[in-house]
Amino acid sequence: MSIQETIQNAKKIVIKFGSNSLAKPDGTINADFMRTLASSCAALMKSGKQVIIVSSGAQVAGLSSINGWAHKKEQLYRQALCAIGQVELMDKWREAFRAQDLHVAQLLFIKEDFEDYQHTLNMRNTLFTLVDEGVIPIINENDSVSFEENSIGDNDNLSALTAILWSADLLILFSDIDGVYTDNPKTNENARLIEEVTDISALKEQIKIGGANSFGTGGIKTKIQAAEKVTAHGIPMLLANSKRDKPLASLMNGTAKGTLFIENSGGIK
Repeated sequence: MSIQETIQNAKKIVIKFGSNSLAKPDGTINADFMRTLASSCAALMKSGKQVIIVSSGAQVAGLSSINGWAHKKEQLYRQALCAIGQVELMDKWREAFRAQDLHVAQLLFIKEDFEDYQHTLNMRNTLFTLVDEGVIPIINENDSVSFEENSIGDNDNLSALTAILWSADLLILFSDIDGVYTDNPKTNENARLIEEVTDISALKEQIKIGGANSFGTGGIKTKIQAAEKVTAHGIPMLLANSKRDKPLASLMNGTAKGTLFIENSGGIK
């Protein structure tokens, strides 16, 4: 099945944007990019779909507001930056969706929220209520209060947990590359894009897994972990490039490529 067909067939879509997707090269928040995404999300909703966003970028937004803290590496300053930046981040999302006459809502989770039955029930009920009323839930990890033992650690896995919780039909992860390659395309010009994955175990044996990017906490490893989680629940996952022109709209109209993970016993293409 093509990417365009997968999106067309999905009614409930979780879309994750990482820090690198939302940041300009200088590290400040890219409000123009967010407005473009809001327009594409509005188009999805007008076609009868429901959308949840998982958004990184709180620390980047905090640095954009208080750039004098860039050199402060202590955990307490990082958590304080996230508290400041989360306000700025949500303000940018609110402005972006306001132009589409849509409301947004903020939800902040930590790992134990997904491990407690009452928490997950309340989270699920809140998500269903918001999307049923046409509100866009925007989810992030609560980095201001989380610590190593109760931290999910990256929003790739957070988005996967959210998709499973909500019983989504599709998870879209946006990154700064077109998808999964046989090698690092930034250093190997012969690296080949893998457009469909139906056997994640075979994939892990064939590719090189590097570290995180400059702004984010994940990398290809966490994206594969997310794919393993959602495909085990029958939810396909699409990994695509946020740096393309109108990235979500391009996926919707079939002009952009990516890597589609689907549940199957096949292999990779």
